Amino acid sequence: APVRVNGFVCKNPMKVNADDFFKAAALDKPRVTNKVGSNVTLINVMQIAGLNTLGISIARIDYAPLGQNPPHTHPRATEILTVLEGTLYVGFVTSNQPAPNRNKFLSKVLNKGDVFVFPVGLIHFQFNPNPHKPAVAIAALSSQNPGAITIANAVFGSDPQISDDVLAKAFQVEKNTIDWLQAQFWENNHN
Repeated sequence: APVRVNGFVCKNPMKVNADDFFKAAALDKPRVTNKVGSNVTLINVMQIAGLNTLGISIARIDYAPLGQNPPHTHPRATEILTVLEGTLYVGFVTSNQPAPNRNKFLSKVLNKGDVFVFPVGLIHFQFNPNPHKPAVAIAALSSQNPGAITIANAVFGSDPQISDDVLAKAFQVEKNTIDWLQAQFWENNHN
């Protein structure tokens, strides 16, 4: 059986070659955006085997006009984002610390060349406020496999669904609101 580290096969060092550390990723090319107006092209250990154990990955994020990379977390990585084109409104929420810093929202408007850091595991987002021009950013992440949990997809589009009684109480809304949200995300996540 092959030796695995972090769940990925370790190649015999005597058989390593340059292709184990290379990907023709075309990160200089624009990408088509999704329903929320973004496209994340992640390059991690699943695309470049040589990243295993190195603790880094990179992503290109394309934003349509008024597009967003919705609230999400990276459970295994801190992210540093650099705006290459356009303007982004970005932010994150601190953890459930004792008052007065409980769930503090920190945000900034970034322009071309600006950099912002999202600490590991914290809910964060990016939004292109320009209705006429797209934006592009590059993100470096401190893990070869950072993971991503998009909050709305996870909560409202889980399989099987989380009980609407649980979610209605958690979000302090009527069950029919939860049912509507689950229908939106279920359709998008499972079709």
